[in-house]
Amino acid sequence: MHFLEGVRLAFHQIRQEKLKSSFSLLGVAIGVMFLVVVVSVVEGMDRYISEDFAQQIFGVNTIQVLRTPSVQVATQDSQIREWQRRPRLTHEEADAIRAGLSMPARVGVESRMSGEIQSAQGVRVEGIQISAISEEILDIRTFRIQDGRPFSPQEAARGVPVAILGSSVARALFDDTSPLGERIRVRGFPFRVVGVLEEQGTLLGISMDNVALVPAHSPITRFMSEPRTVGNIAVQTLDPGDIRSAMSETEIVLRLHRGLRPAEPNNFEVESSDDALAFWDQIATILFLALPGLVGISLVVGGIVIMNIMLMSVMERTREIGVRMAIGARRRDIVSQFLVESATLSGVGAVVGVAVGIGLTWAVRSLTPLPAAVAPHWIGLGVALGLMVGIAAGVYPALQASKLDPVEALRYE
Repeated sequence: MHFLEGVRLAFHQIRQEKLKSSFSLLGVAIGVMFLVVVVSVVEGMDRYISEDFAQQIFGVNTIQVLRTPSVQVATQDSQIREWQRRPRLTHEEADAIRAGLSMPARVGVESRMSGEIQSAQGVRVEGIQISAISEEILDIRTFRIQDGRPFSPQEAARGVPVAILGSSVARALFDDTSPLGERIRVRGFPFRVVGVLEEQGTLLGISMDNVALVPAHSPITRFMSEPRTVGNIAVQTLDPGDIRSAMSETEIVLRLHRGLRPAEPNNFEVESSDDALAFWDQIATILFLALPGLVGISLVVGGIVIMNIMLMSVMERTREIGVRMAIGARRRDIVSQFLVESATLSGVGAVVGVAVGIGLTWAVRSLTPLPAAVAPHWIGLGVALGLMVGIAAGVYPALQASKLDPVEALRYE
């Protein structure tokens, strides 16, 4: 029997037995749909966190010096107490790192807090992320000024009360009026607006434009940290190949500055974006390893359904099989006929599953903050799995059909 003829007969069976065929397709369709949706969400998250998240939170070619690790999971109480005893980072340590690095690099400091901003007209906006930064952070974090200007190194060093607003904060305080030169109060301290940032969008559903940037030595920093201390130090190398060397040199400089002996552990953390995102990599790896098992359960159920329905089809078409054998069909022709029909059934189910999965992925991306992304190779894998399930499920019914006695088959009522 020709392959195309088998496919034609399979589609004929689908049209003739719509209810039975729908049950055949359902299990495979659900399995492939689950594969496409979950993998699209996980892969989209992986791509988004590895690229956009790392760039917006860390910066390009950037390492962070922190008092405690950025990711703290299942930590023992003794470890938490050790972290709490660590000394805070200081401006002097940032200066020591800047002077001690052997490669070209930007070194900046940053402290953060949440607070309220009020305009001179009395408009209040709460829950703003206020970042006290040195001027280098503007380049390290790739903050781009849409209107106005950044604060100068002199303003940053002297702690002049000037502020750069995120686009959403500027709109909330001043509507469509330019905020440049306007007076605002940040946590009660007077500041003058000198710039507005370009719109940055959202990160996992959180607005990146709900920010205000002020100089690291401005008066408001007394509410952020102890005098002369900072939340973290960022080091950005101009050459991507210098990241690991910069991490080593930063660690050496800080250990020397803090007088740590060779046997003493670090009382600070030096992290790159790869180190900070290692936790997510572990989660993604677990999901990618567990996914085939979860999808496999659904596909096995779908394969069993297809096998049972194909056995019923063999019984219902016993006379047809007898006629084919009587006019010269060989056993391999019967086997190939039922295998092609079974593979076609499951293949149609896989295509339906892919189509529904793509639709659900689009809905997830449009209606939720999850950055789902459909990868073509997963679509191909879904269809291939569907065809393999169909072939595997059709082997036993096909062999049973090929073993029928032609005379007995022709007498079957």
